[in-house]
Amino acid sequence: MPWRILPTLRPAAAAMAIAMGSSVLPLATPAAFASERSAEAAAGTTELVAADSSPVPAQAPDAAVVATLFRSLPLPPPPPRVFAMTPERRALLNTIRYAEGTWANGNDIGYWIMFGGGLMPSLDRHPDRVNRTARYASAAAGAYQFMPFTWDLVTRSLGLQRFGPQAFGPQVQDQGALFLIQRRGALAMADQGIFTPQLAHKLAPEWASFPTLAGRSFYGQPVKRFHELKRFYEDNLARLRSQMEPVAQESKPACEPATSLRCRLEALEAVGPRSRS
Repeated sequence: MPWRILPTLRPAAAAMAIAMGSSVLPLATPAAFASERSAEAAAGTTELVAADSSPVPAQAPDAAVVATLFRSLPLPPPPPRVFAMTPERRALLNTIRYAEGTWANGNDIGYWIMFGGGLMPSLDRHPDRVNRTARYASAAAGAYQFMPFTWDLVTRSLGLQRFGPQAFGPQVQDQGALFLIQRRGALAMADQGIFTPQLAHKLAPEWASFPTLAGRSFYGQPVKRFHELKRFYEDNLARLRSQMEPVAQESKPACEPATSLRCRLEALEAVGPRSRS
Protein backbone atom coordinates (compact mmCIF):
# COMPACT_ATOMS: atom_id res chain seq x y z
CA MET A 1 0.00 0.00 0.00
CA PRO A 2 1.56 3.34 -0.99
CA TRP A 3 2.40 5.98 1.59
CA ARG A 4 0.26 9.12 1.75
CA ILE A 5 1.71 12.62 1.55
CA LEU A 6 1.80 13.88 5.10
CA PRO A 7 0.03 17.21 5.74
CA THR A 8 3.24 18.76 7.09
CA LEU A 9 5.25 18.19 3.92
CA ARG A 10 6.12 21.19 1.81
CA PRO A 11 5.21 21.30 -1.90
CA ALA A 12 8.75 20.53 -3.03
CA ALA A 13 8.96 17.47 -0.77
CA ALA A 14 5.49 16.34 -1.87
CA ALA A 15 6.40 16.67 -5.54
CA MET A 16 9.57 14.66 -4.92
CA ALA A 17 7.52 11.96 -3.16
CA ILE A 18 5.09 11.73 -6.09
CA ALA A 19 7.88 11.73 -8.65
CA MET A 20 9.78 8.93 -6.86
CA GLY A 21 6.77 6.59 -6.70
CA SER A 22 5.06 4.85 -3.83
CA SER A 23 6.95 6.15 -0.79
CA VAL A 24 7.93 9.46 0.69
CA LEU A 25 11.74 9.54 0.57
CA PRO A 26 13.62 11.58 3.20
CA LEU A 27 15.77 13.35 0.62
CA ALA A 28 15.45 16.88 1.94
CA THR A 29 17.46 17.81 5.00
CA PRO A 30 16.28 20.14 7.79
CA ALA A 31 18.47 22.85 6.28
CA ALA A 32 16.71 22.43 2.95
CA PHE A 33 13.31 22.67 4.64
CA ALA A 34 14.40 25.81 6.48
CA SER A 35 15.50 27.40 3.21
CA GLU A 36 12.25 26.33 1.56
CA ARG A 37 10.16 27.79 4.40
CA SER A 38 11.92 31.13 3.95
CA ALA A 39 11.18 31.10 0.22
CA GLU A 40 7.54 30.25 0.86
CA ALA A 41 7.17 33.00 3.43
CA ALA A 42 8.48 35.50 0.88
CA ALA A 43 6.09 34.22 -1.77
CA GLY A 44 3.10 34.02 0.58
CA THR A 45 2.51 30.32 -0.04
CA THR A 46 1.02 27.89 2.45
CA GLU A 47 1.47 24.31 3.48
CA LEU A 48 0.17 21.47 1.34
CA VAL A 49 -2.85 19.95 3.11
CA ALA A 50 -4.19 16.53 2.15
CA ALA A 51 -7.77 16.76 0.94
CA ASP A 52 -8.67 13.32 2.26
CA SER A 53 -7.08 10.15 3.52
CA SER A 54 -7.21 8.24 0.26
CA PRO A 55 -3.91 6.92 -1.11
CA VAL A 56 -2.09 9.04 -3.66
CA PRO A 57 -1.72 7.06 -6.88
CA ALA A 58 1.80 6.58 -8.18
CA GLN A 59 2.71 8.83 -11.07
CA ALA A 60 5.40 8.61 -13.65
CA PRO A 61 8.41 10.76 -12.68
CA ASP A 62 8.52 14.15 -14.31
CA ALA A 63 12.13 14.53 -15.42
CA ALA A 64 12.05 18.32 -15.27
CA VAL A 65 10.58 18.31 -11.74
CA VAL A 66 13.07 15.74 -10.49
CA ALA A 67 16.01 17.64 -12.01
CA THR A 68 14.83 20.90 -10.46
CA LEU A 69 14.38 19.34 -7.04
CA PHE A 70 17.76 17.64 -7.09
CA ARG A 71 19.40 20.93 -8.00
CA SER A 72 17.74 22.49 -4.96
CA LEU A 73 19.07 19.84 -2.56
CA PRO A 74 21.99 20.97 -0.39
CA LEU A 75 25.41 19.83 -1.52
CA PRO A 76 27.55 17.65 0.78
CA PRO A 77 30.17 19.52 2.78
CA PRO A 78 33.39 20.12 0.84
CA PRO A 79 36.46 18.06 1.77
CA PRO A 80 39.00 19.73 4.04
CA ARG A 81 41.12 22.26 2.20
CA VAL A 82 44.84 21.60 2.18
CA PHE A 83 47.49 24.22 1.48
CA ALA A 84 50.70 23.05 -0.16
CA MET A 85 53.83 23.55 1.90
CA THR A 86 56.79 25.21 0.18
CA PRO A 87 60.09 26.52 1.59
CA GLU A 88 58.77 30.07 1.25
CA ARG A 89 55.60 29.32 3.19
CA ARG A 90 57.44 27.30 5.83
CA ALA A 91 59.93 30.13 6.31
CA LEU A 92 57.09 32.60 6.88
CA LEU A 93 55.38 30.24 9.33
CA ASN A 94 58.63 29.85 11.22
CA THR A 95 59.04 33.63 11.28
CA ILE A 96 55.58 34.00 12.77
CA ARG A 97 56.52 31.49 15.46
CA TYR A 98 59.71 33.41 16.11
CA ALA A 99 57.78 36.65 16.48
CA GLU A 100 55.12 35.06 18.72
CA GLY A 101 57.68 33.46 21.02
CA THR A 102 56.86 29.85 20.08
CA TRP A 103 59.81 29.11 17.81
CA ALA A 104 61.48 26.89 20.44
CA ASN A 105 64.47 26.34 18.11
CA GLY A 106 62.15 24.70 15.61
CA ASN A 107 61.01 21.96 18.00
CA ASP A 108 57.40 20.76 18.05
CA ILE A 109 57.07 21.82 21.68
CA GLY A 110 56.20 25.24 20.28
CA TYR A 111 52.87 23.86 19.08
CA TRP A 112 51.95 23.12 22.71
CA ILE A 113 52.57 26.62 24.11
CA MET A 114 49.74 28.69 25.55
CA PHE A 115 49.84 32.42 26.20
CA GLY A 116 52.07 33.03 29.19
CA GLY A 117 54.40 30.11 28.45
CA GLY A 118 52.45 27.18 29.87
CA LEU A 119 51.88 23.99 27.90
CA MET A 120 48.59 22.46 26.81
CA PRO A 121 47.67 19.07 28.31
CA SER A 122 47.02 17.64 24.82
CA LEU A 123 46.65 18.59 21.16
CA ASP A 124 43.20 17.06 20.82
CA ARG A 125 41.51 20.48 20.91
CA HIS A 126 42.14 24.18 21.39
CA PRO A 127 42.39 24.61 25.18
CA ASP A 128 40.16 27.73 25.18
CA ARG A 129 41.58 28.81 28.53
CA VAL A 130 42.46 32.34 29.61
CA ASN A 131 45.97 32.73 31.01
CA ARG A 132 47.34 35.84 32.67
CA THR A 133 50.65 37.62 32.94
CA ALA A 134 51.52 40.76 34.86
CA ARG A 135 50.10 42.99 32.09
CA TYR A 136 47.92 40.87 29.82
CA ALA A 137 45.33 38.09 29.78
CA SER A 138 44.69 35.93 26.74
CA ALA A 139 43.34 32.55 25.62
CA ALA A 140 45.79 32.35 22.68
CA ALA A 141 47.36 28.95 22.16
CA GLY A 142 49.55 27.00 19.78
CA ALA A 143 52.50 27.83 17.59
CA TYR A 144 50.61 30.70 15.99
CA GLN A 145 48.76 31.77 19.16
CA PHE A 146 45.26 31.19 17.84
CA MET A 147 42.47 32.80 19.80
CA PRO A 148 39.46 30.51 20.38
CA PHE A 149 37.15 32.49 18.07
CA THR A 150 39.87 32.58 15.39
CA TRP A 151 40.37 28.84 15.62
CA ASP A 152 36.61 28.34 15.32
CA LEU A 153 36.72 30.34 12.08
CA VAL A 154 39.63 28.23 10.82
CA THR A 155 37.96 24.89 11.52
CA ARG A 156 34.67 25.95 9.93
CA SER A 157 36.38 27.44 6.86
CA LEU A 158 38.69 24.48 6.23
CA GLY A 159 36.25 21.74 7.24
CA LEU A 160 38.43 20.55 10.12
CA GLN A 161 37.43 18.60 13.21
CA ARG A 162 37.42 20.67 16.40
CA PHE A 163 37.90 17.70 18.71
CA GLY A 164 39.67 14.38 18.43
CA PRO A 165 43.21 12.96 18.24
CA GLN A 166 45.60 15.65 16.98
CA ALA A 167 42.70 17.94 16.03
CA PHE A 168 45.01 20.78 17.13
CA GLY A 169 48.21 19.05 16.06
CA PRO A 170 51.22 20.66 14.35
CA GLN A 171 50.14 20.01 10.76
CA VAL A 172 46.62 21.26 11.48
CA GLN A 173 47.98 24.43 13.09
CA ASP A 174 50.22 24.99 10.05
CA GLN A 175 47.20 24.73 7.77
CA GLY A 176 45.25 27.14 9.97
CA ALA A 177 48.03 29.71 9.86
CA LEU A 178 48.28 29.47 6.06
CA PHE A 179 44.53 30.02 5.85
CA LEU A 180 44.85 33.19 7.94
CA ILE A 181 47.71 34.40 5.75
CA GLN A 182 45.55 33.85 2.68
CA ARG A 183 42.58 35.52 4.39
CA ARG A 184 44.72 38.63 4.92
CA GLY A 185 45.58 38.67 1.21
CA ALA A 186 49.24 37.92 1.85
CA LEU A 187 49.75 34.37 0.56
CA ALA A 188 50.76 35.45 -2.95
CA MET A 189 53.24 37.88 -1.44
CA ALA A 190 54.62 35.13 0.79
CA ASP A 191 55.12 32.85 -2.22
CA GLN A 192 57.55 35.37 -3.74
CA GLY A 193 60.09 34.48 -1.06
CA ILE A 194 60.74 38.10 -0.04
CA PHE A 195 59.96 39.41 3.43
CA THR A 196 58.88 42.98 2.84
CA PRO A 197 57.48 45.71 5.12
CA GLN A 198 54.23 45.42 3.17
CA LEU A 199 53.99 41.70 3.92
CA ALA A 200 54.57 42.30 7.63
CA HIS A 201 52.00 45.11 7.57
CA LYS A 202 49.34 42.84 6.03
CA LEU A 203 49.87 40.26 8.75
CA ALA A 204 50.03 42.75 11.64
CA PRO A 205 46.24 42.67 12.25
CA GLU A 206 46.48 38.88 12.62
CA TRP A 207 49.65 38.66 14.70
CA ALA A 208 50.25 41.47 17.17
CA SER A 209 54.00 40.81 17.21
CA PHE A 210 54.32 41.81 13.54
CA PRO A 211 55.06 45.50 12.87
CA THR A 212 52.90 47.78 10.77
CA LEU A 213 54.49 50.15 8.26
CA ALA A 214 54.83 52.57 11.17
CA GLY A 215 56.89 49.96 13.04
CA ARG A 216 54.29 49.49 15.78
CA SER A 217 51.99 46.67 16.77
CA PHE A 218 48.49 46.86 15.33
CA TYR A 219 47.19 46.30 18.87
CA GLY A 220 49.65 48.36 20.87
CA GLN A 221 51.45 45.28 22.21
CA PRO A 222 55.14 44.35 22.19
CA VAL A 223 56.36 44.00 18.63
CA LYS A 224 59.41 42.59 16.84
CA ARG A 225 61.49 44.93 14.73
CA PHE A 226 61.12 44.41 10.99
CA HIS A 227 64.85 43.99 10.32
CA GLU A 228 65.08 41.30 13.00
CA LEU A 229 62.22 39.37 11.43
CA LYS A 230 63.65 39.83 7.95
CA ARG A 231 67.03 38.45 9.00
CA PHE A 232 65.40 35.42 10.64
CA TYR A 233 63.22 34.81 7.58
CA GLU A 234 66.07 34.98 5.09
CA ASP A 235 68.34 32.69 7.12
CA ASN A 236 65.50 30.21 7.59
CA LEU A 237 64.52 30.26 3.92
CA ALA A 238 68.09 29.73 2.75
CA ARG A 239 68.41 26.68 5.00
CA LEU A 240 65.09 25.24 3.86
CA ARG A 241 65.97 25.70 0.20
CA SER A 242 69.35 24.06 0.65
CA GLN A 243 67.68 21.02 2.19
CA MET A 244 65.59 20.59 -0.96
CA GLU A 245 68.44 20.87 -3.47
CA PRO A 246 68.98 17.61 -5.42
CA VAL A 247 72.12 15.66 -4.65
CA ALA A 248 74.68 16.03 -7.43
CA GLN A 249 75.19 12.81 -9.37
CA GLU A 250 78.41 11.63 -10.97
CA SER A 251 78.44 12.64 -14.62
CA LYS A 252 78.59 9.86 -17.20
CA PRO A 253 80.13 10.02 -20.65
CA ALA A 254 77.66 10.60 -23.45
CA CYS A 255 76.22 7.43 -24.97
CA GLU A 256 77.51 6.65 -28.47
CA PRO A 257 76.10 6.29 -31.01
CA ALA A 258 73.15 8.41 -29.91
CA THR A 259 70.81 6.77 -32.43
CA SER A 260 71.39 3.24 -31.12
CA LEU A 261 68.67 1.35 -29.25
CA ARG A 262 70.82 1.18 -26.10
CA CYS A 263 71.32 4.95 -26.04
CA ARG A 264 67.65 5.61 -26.66
CA LEU A 265 66.65 3.33 -23.77
CA GLU A 266 69.12 5.05 -21.46
CA ALA A 267 67.68 8.42 -22.46
CA LEU A 268 64.18 7.22 -21.63
CA GLU A 269 65.30 5.93 -18.22
CA ALA A 270 66.88 9.30 -17.49
CA VAL A 271 63.63 11.11 -18.25
CA GLY A 272 61.60 8.76 -16.09
CA PRO A 273 57.95 7.75 -16.41
CA ARG A 274 55.51 10.20 -17.91
CA SER A 275 53.21 12.03 -15.57
CA ARG A 276 49.66 10.75 -15.45
CA SER A 277 48.20 14.02 -14.22
